[in-house]
Amino acid sequence: MSGHSKWATTKHKKAILDSRRAKSFAKLIKNIEVAARGGGADLAGNPALELAVTKAKKTSVPADNIDRAIKRGAGLLGDAVDYQTIMYEGYGPQGTAILIECLTDNKNRAASEVRLAVGRNGGNMGDPGSVAYMFTRKGIVGLPKNEHSEDDLLMAVLDAGAEEVKDEGESFEIISEPQDLPAIRAALVEAGIEYESDEAGFVPSMHVELDVENARKFMKLYDALEDLDDVQNIYSNADIGADVHAALEED
Repeated sequence: MSGHSKWATTKHKKAILDSRRAKSFAKLIKNIEVAARGGGADLAGNPALELAVTKAKKTSVPADNIDRAIKRGAGLLGDAVDYQTIMYEGYGPQGTAILIECLTDNKNRAASEVRLAVGRNGGNMGDPGSVAYMFTRKGIVGLPKNEHSEDDLLMAVLDAGAEEVKDEGESFEIISEPQDLPAIRAALVEAGIEYESDEAGFVPSMHVELDVENARKFMKLYDALEDLDDVQNIYSNADIGADVHAALEED
């Protein structure tokens, strides 16, 4: 679940529906298995696993499921599934750029399903490198505004490696280098500031602000991709303003 422009708020609200919870759990478990397979079962010595486990706990994945995923990924329960990470690139409504990150044990199936979902929902696939240059991999922490100001957050996380705090309407995003995520989480906890999400993801260098019609098309394309089992994350430079959000919520 990713995107990191204002449309992410709408996406987040949709993602907490019970009908999506099981699919969300499955994707988080898959991330844990891959991290454990790549770096072992010790969280202290495997930053990728520590991040995957923290994210799963934040989404209320049961502890037993997390423990089994770590052991399965590390090969402690027999042979682990060999997942591949594949990134597809494409275009959505109004020329928006889309990165589609898949984690799959069947590359042909993933490619076929992604192409079908994109083609059926008004998008176009792009060649490798066609839109990736518009994005940079960053650490991203999301949190509700509550009573906090942008200055409050900057004071709490600047020394931990934060590069900027972005105002996303109802929430803030703290941007950093991916390796600084643990330090930023620790700084927020020390300051008594609760956060909702933290992950290493792709941040666009520019945004395309969508009108109501194209925002509706974009969300349809996004939902179709998110429903695919092999799709782990979707990143885009689509930007949906508050007035367009309001129109979408009336649908």
